This record gives sequence, structure tokens and C-alpha cells, in this order.
Amino acid sequence: MARLLQAPPKFHPSEWDIANKMQSASTESQKSRSERVTAESRRLLDEIEKTTQKTRSDVNKKIEQRQEEIKFWKQELDNKLEQIFDETELLLTFKTRLEKSLESCKEPLDVAQKCLLNRQRRAGIDLVHDEVEQELMKEAEVLQGVIALLERTLEQTNEQIRLSRSAKYNLEMDLKDKFTALMIDDYCANLTNNTPDIRYADHTVEVEGKFVSPEDWIDFSNINVEKAEKQRNNSLALRTLIDCILSQTASDMRRQCEAVNVAFRNRVKEVRDAKHQLEKLLVMVMDETASQEKNIEALKKAIADKEGPVKVAQTRLVARNHRPNVELCYDTVQHRLTSEVQEITKNIERQGTLAQAETELKGLSRRQLSLEEEIRVKENTLYIDEVLCMQMRDSVHINNF
Repeated sequence: MARLLQAPPKFHPSEWDIANKMQSASTESQKSRSERVTAESRRLLDEIEKTTQKTRSDVNKKIEQRQEEIKFWKQELDNKLEQIFDETELLLTFKTRLEKSLESCKEPLDVAQKCLLNRQRRAGIDLVHDEVEQELMKEAEVLQGVIALLERTLEQTNEQIRLSRSAKYNLEMDLKDKFTALMIDDYCANLTNNTPDIRYADHTVEVEGKFVSPEDWIDFSNINVEKAEKQRNNSLALRTLIDCILSQTASDMRRQCEAVNVAFRNRVKEVRDAKHQLEKLLVMVMDETASQEKNIEALKKAIADKEGPVKVAQTRLVARNHRPNVELCYDTVQHRLTSEVQEITKNIERQGTLAQAETELKGLSRRQLSLEEEIRVKENTLYIDEVLCMQMRDSVHINNF
């Protein structure tokens, strides 16, 4: 207990002095270090502030440059989009021209086929493979060839429109993305330290695999522009081709249509001339028939007129043959009666041309029937060619589309 209550040890004055000096030195040292840290901190803060400001300025400049790049490519895409849009609209009008031209071919082809079918109803010798039929068949062939060509060109046009629209879609999607990127960069360019919605975000500096390089970014838009330009040039070339095809096919159809019409006019003239010639022959046959009928009547009358004289002469001869005995003399009377009978008989036999005349009359009748039938054939041909075919062809008009 006595030890516990023992007084603490006493320090020597020198120790006290040393302790005070150490405290003073330690404090001075601490203060010096603190002042150095403070000075370093101020320098560092100034440096950081300058670096931050410089970096911010650089970032803002980069954002501004990026905005200019986006605006440049956006303008390029806008220009190309306008061009491909205008070209596609023009190609659509050419497609309409093709469709109208294709539709207009149906009537001429139908008319040509109906003409060929109608002309199968020609009769007799007029059912001939003439120039009209040859030109009609050629016209049908030309029209079928034109239709096939227009259909192929229309398919090609539809495919080109699809490709142009695909290129236009790619441009629109690229423009949409660039518009969004420009809006985001505009937003970023306007951010300041006092903007209300700025905040901390974790893991923002990590570069993920979805990022593309600036080169790939440029290539992407450049490829879209080049594809659009290629399709625009293809569309231009196709429009030129369509214009040429429409002009050439219309010219071919018009030329062939005129060739058929000329052949029809020539054929109608030939048939009408042949009909007129046949009608002249018919009139001649009918006149000859009337003449032959009169001739037959005259022959019949002449034969009838000779019946009396021959009967008298023959009766006289029979009577004189009954003369008795020596009176049965071949005298001059007998001689003249005999020659009279012979003469009259010979004259009657000479009038045997009646049978030949009647044969000729029958021949003339057959010829008349044949001519009348041939005239009906020609009338039928004229009706088919001039009324059915040529009037139907008047409705055919070959237009340029």
C-alpha cells in the first residue's frame, strides 16, 4: 500500500527543457509539412483545373468536329436520298408507261387474231394464203414479240424499283441514326457543370465490343451513298432503255399495222376487180344464153316447117310407086321428087345442130351457175375483208406512251 501511494518520479530540468524543445521542433516540422502539402495541393488544384478546362475544351472541340462530320454525311445522305427518291418516282412513271403500252397491245393482237379467224370463213378458191394472211400472221408475231419484250422490261423495272427502294431505305435508316447521334451530341455539347440532370455513372469508360471504328463509320455511310448512286445510275440507264423500247415497238407495230392495211386494201381491190370481171362474164353468158335459146327456138321452128314439104314429097313418091306396068317410069318427075326428098332430108339433118345447141345451152347454164357461185364467193370475201376485218381494224390505234 505504501508503494502504491508512492509519488511519481521527478524529471530533471534539463529533461523538461529538452521535452519543450522537442515539442516546439515537432510542431514546426508538422507545420512545415502541412504548409508544403497545402502549397502542393493548391498547385495540384490549379493544374487539375487547367487540365480539366483544357480537356473540357478539347472534348467540346471534338464534339463540335464530330457534329460537323455528322452534318456533312447527313447532308450527303440527304442529297443522295433526294436524288434516289426523284429517280424512283421518274421510274414509276416509266413503269406506268410500260403498263399502258402493254395493255394497248392486247386490242391489236385480238383484232389480228379475229381477222385471221374471220378469213378462215372465205370459201372456195378465195381461201388462199395471200399477202393479207401473211401480213396478219406477221403482225400477230410482232405483237406477241412486243408483249413478251414489254413484260420482260416491266419485270426488270419492278426489280430496279425494289433495288432503288432498298437503297433509299438504307439511306433513311442511316439518316435516322445520324439524326439521333446529332441530337445526342448536341445534348452533350450543351451540358455544363450547372446542368440539373448531370450525375455519376459507373462503368462509363469501358469500351464494349459494339463500338465501331471511325473508319468503319465512314465506310458504312459511304457504301450506302455508293449503292444509292449505283442504283440511280442503273435506273437512269433503264429509263433510257425503256424510252427506246417504247419508241421502237410503237414504230414496229405502226409499220406492220399499215402493211396489213395496205395488203387489205390491195386485196379488196383485187377481189372487187375479179368480181367485176366475173359479173361482166356473167352478163356475157346470160346474153349468149338468151341468144342460144332464140337459136334453138329458130331451129325447132325450121324443123317443124319442113315436116309438110317432106310429107308431101314422100307421099307423092309413094303414090307414084303405084303406077301400073310400063307407067312406072323413072321420069323427070320421079327424079325431081327423089332429089326433093333427099334435099329436104339433108337440110333437116343439117339442122341437127339443135342437139349441139341444146348441149351448149346446158353448158352456158352450168357456166352461169358457176359464175354466180364464184361471184357469191367474191362477195363473201369482200364482206369478210372489207366489212368485218377492215372496219374492225379502224378501231386500232398505235400510240406512243
